[in-house]
Amino acid sequence: MTIDEVVLLLKASQVNGLTTLQEIILRSSWEGKTYTSIAFEAHYGGERVRKVAANLWQLLSDIWREPINKSNFRETLSPRRLSKTHQQLIKEFNRAATAISLEFPNGPVSLSSRFYIPRPPVEELAYTEIATPGSVICIQAPKKMGKSSLILRIMARATNQGFRTVSLDFQQADKVVFSSLDKFLRWFCANVSRELQLEPKLNDYWDEDMGSKVSCSIYFQKYLLAAVKSPLVLILNEIDWIFEYPEITGEFLPLMRSWYEQSKMLEIWQKLRLVLVYSQEILVPLKLTKSPFNMGLLIKLPTFTKEQVEDLAQCHGLDWADTNNTERLMAMVGGHPYLIRLALYHLVGRGGLEGNLQELLQKAATTTGIYHEYLRQYVLVLRGDSELATAFYEVITAINYVKLEPVIAYKLHSMGLVNLEGDRCTPACELYRLYFRGQLHTVADLACVSRLPHE
Repeated sequence: MTIDEVVLLLKASQVNGLTTLQEIILRSSWEGKTYTSIAFEAHYGGERVRKVAANLWQLLSDIWREPINKSNFRETLSPRRLSKTHQQLIKEFNRAATAISLEFPNGPVSLSSRFYIPRPPVEELAYTEIATPGSVICIQAPKKMGKSSLILRIMARATNQGFRTVSLDFQQADKVVFSSLDKFLRWFCANVSRELQLEPKLNDYWDEDMGSKVSCSIYFQKYLLAAVKSPLVLILNEIDWIFEYPEITGEFLPLMRSWYEQSKMLEIWQKLRLVLVYSQEILVPLKLTKSPFNMGLLIKLPTFTKEQVEDLAQCHGLDWADTNNTERLMAMVGGHPYLIRLALYHLVGRGGLEGNLQELLQKAATTTGIYHEYLRQYVLVLRGDSELATAFYEVITAINYVKLEPVIAYKLHSMGLVNLEGDRCTPACELYRLYFRGQLHTVADLACVSRLPHE
């Protein structure tokens, strides 16, 4: 038995747990420290320490029904193993403690959260790349796959290395920003300036005769990069938001590539480390020599493995290592990080009893299941686009894979609804097949009717 197990057992078995002083006395006595030393290090009076210690030894003696004191504490308990009753007590205590400190899975997983599950070698590859002068990282994954959580960690690593970081989200731009390339690039430069706490000086560097792209490049080279003394990690979130504007996409993405190529020739451009974050493949035709997505490091976030799901279950106080619970949950939702975590949140929130998983899975694809509110958002989107809904309905009702038009397939993939291997589409998981099959049949039927020739 370890001192950690002794402490956990006492915390679990006592109504009020352990005080800080009680835990200090236990751990210090296990290490052989004297009462005088314990009192000095803990900033308590010697008499107080001895009184609290006496109560602890009596408590331990009552639990193991034999005399335990400071001198024989470790010698008596170290060779022993926890009984099954004690193991169950600790397990229930950990589960209850976890339920109290649960975080609802909404938005990025914070840096301090124990619920972040690394996906090696993704994180280390990203950390190594941002340390490389003039580097580019492209992070691609459907919605709710953990892109924002990874970005938080990349930014933290960059900050710890003394780098400056700027994160822009194209979804925050007003629609008028996308009305012309010039407006877009001025918005882009102005926002990077403010994030760096620099006064925007666009008019000092903008020249109509040279054009917007050259002006933007000069602004970065002569002003922004010259002003920062350390490398700049520039993160462009939701970059596929601009795919709806082909004129801008066809100019802006080649511009990003040109900056990457400039870093091979001009030292100042080596300060810039680009991180491009997007959900779907680019739909705007670009020559390979102009696309930024075939350079640098490409990271496609994978789903969780069985071992990673078990690790996340462990973080929730659930020991699934010797059960088939992991397989049962993954058979319904695959390794989708958000869907897995939402299930674990609800399981532990309801006590973490094994029987709850069966109940959760039985209701998962219904309107009373835990995923209904999340999936209903997709239903609203699909019902507003009969072409997309019809194509997806074809996928979820097919026995094998379905081949769809590339644009439709990429849209469904970016939403996270289908797996896409080449031109072959399959449902992203069994949950989607079951849930949407019941929700979309009317949309699909209406679409079919609308295509019939009128008499």
